[in-house]
Amino acid sequence: MCSSDLVNPSRSRSSIIYLLLFVAIIAMVVYNFQQQSTSTETLAINQVATDIQKGVVERIVEDENRLQVIYDNGTESSSQKEIGATLVDQLLALGVTSEQLNSDNITIEVKAPSAWLGIATALGYILPFVILAGVFWFVFRQAQGSNNAAMSFGKSRARMFTGDQPTVTFEDVAGVEEAKDELQEVVEFLGEPEKFIALGARIPKGVLLVGAPGTGKTLLAKAVSGEAGVPFFSISGSEFVEMFVGVGASRVRDLFEQAKRHSPCIVFVDEIDAVGRQRGAGLGGSHDEREQTLNQMLVEMDGFDTDTNVIIVAATNRPDILDPALLRPGRFDRRVILDRPDMRGREAILKVHVKGKPLAPDLDLGVVARSTPGFVGADIENLVNEAAILAARRDKKVIGQSEMEESIERVIAGPERKSRLISEEEKRIVAYHEAGHAVVMNSLPQADPVHKVSIIARGMAGGYTLALPEDDRTLMARKKMLADMIGLMGGRVAEELVFDDITSGASNDLERVTRLARSMVTRLGMSDALGPLVYGQKDELIFLGREISEQRDYSDAVAEQIDKEVRSIVNEAHLRAREILEKHRDRLEAVAERLLEVETIPREEFESIFPPPEPKTSGTPVPLAV
Repeated sequence: MCSSDLVNPSRSRSSIIYLLLFVAIIAMVVYNFQQQSTSTETLAINQVATDIQKGVVERIVEDENRLQVIYDNGTESSSQKEIGATLVDQLLALGVTSEQLNSDNITIEVKAPSAWLGIATALGYILPFVILAGVFWFVFRQAQGSNNAAMSFGKSRARMFTGDQPTVTFEDVAGVEEAKDELQEVVEFLGEPEKFIALGARIPKGVLLVGAPGTGKTLLAKAVSGEAGVPFFSISGSEFVEMFVGVGASRVRDLFEQAKRHSPCIVFVDEIDAVGRQRGAGLGGSHDEREQTLNQMLVEMDGFDTDTNVIIVAATNRPDILDPALLRPGRFDRRVILDRPDMRGREAILKVHVKGKPLAPDLDLGVVARSTPGFVGADIENLVNEAAILAARRDKKVIGQSEMEESIERVIAGPERKSRLISEEEKRIVAYHEAGHAVVMNSLPQADPVHKVSIIARGMAGGYTLALPEDDRTLMARKKMLADMIGLMGGRVAEELVFDDITSGASNDLERVTRLARSMVTRLGMSDALGPLVYGQKDELIFLGREISEQRDYSDAVAEQIDKEVRSIVNEAHLRAREILEKHRDRLEAVAERLLEVETIPREEFESIFPPPEPKTSGTPVPLAV
């Protein structure tokens, strides 16, 4: 439950004040209306005396200064006597005789004064002043509140979640089993701290969650709070720093004070790299607002005792730029890595996200997990959501395998653009281009299997060839990288062979090939000519941008040799792709003609047209035979 869901005392007080002011205004209006209605004088006291002399008045009811005159004929009138004088004395002064006021001639009744009358009269005089004072007080408080809002930058903006009704637990987190095991100790410490203290163990003060965007860092931190059943303070690193000097440090102090008051609890700082970057690297010197905030955070984390039972959990996808003082033992002394999930992890994440959704009997989550290598938790959540939207768009009641496969392609390449109109010449070029990719990839045992070939535009691409690995891969072999480069060159080579000309359709393919070849030479040491060396050290200026400069630690002769080696690798990939397509020219023609007919060819149909000449391998090196 978020703190906003709890009762806010200040908001409740304001509501009560508004209600009281409204009631007071209504009461004053009603009272004034009654006063006006009762004080309306319909008959002068002189006329009452004249009527008594005529003998037409039967009875007079005296209520303080108000008179109710009842006549013999049953009619009634109201009148008003002078304040401070009795009714009899006033009538005698107006010429009425004592005999005429005799009880035999007229009856005079005197009502006892009501206790509420005095109160109402007093309220009639006091209530306007009270309302006026209330209005002035309210305006003053509003102005004061605005001033406080202007001066409240130093207050922490952390959102607190109570632990009595957890919304996220470890059951809602999948694909990161090792990370959950690491954080289980934190949960046990918050629940049973005496077990650790008795053995003299010190629980880590801070836990740093490191992982790519979308791997579930924030979700895992909430799950820790839900499992432990303790308050959970959540704040982003960017919320500490404002344009005013000293605001960030003040917010850090306020946050840690709140955490100590609600101990045991968890403080979660998302994207801590916003304030935790290395100090002394800014253009404005080393005494800027961000560094003051970081210094205050370091001081506060040192001030936590073991019996405070406050654990700091932070998340970042850039651990390389964090200040070393933040990562030393005693602060963030435990680092939990959230890597991209493997196939089993992706299947587990799929099972979490499909809960509560109607699924078709033919839906195989294992196949979906195998078709989504490199996907993180956020990607899989988006994948399931896109599949549900597609099913609803097609007026289906369940989510089937076709919707899942379509959503995978939407996430990878973008939505289909069937409305895009192209000429028959361009359509033919795209067909041969994509057929060239598919035929070359299918001919290489190290290349990934071709799952689908299409000439329907998706995103910015005029067509696409979808090749997905059979298994997860953490290492990239040299032969596998060369096979990928040859497959990327297949589209350009197909254009050269069929049309005797080339187009701009291979621009992205050439960029990827060049980038991959240069990485092999300068970063991975996969060049026979240059050897297993790394050329060019990247100098990252944290506040100016990422990789703004590269330190050239090699000579011009070596640079020329690097360019020559990169060109040699790319040319070799081009020649190898040409050899394959010249050998399988008939398969190229068959696949292209089929694409022109149906626009999309799935894996089964493609392999029926062109079965793989060699069995596919994963691309992982195998031990040499002894």
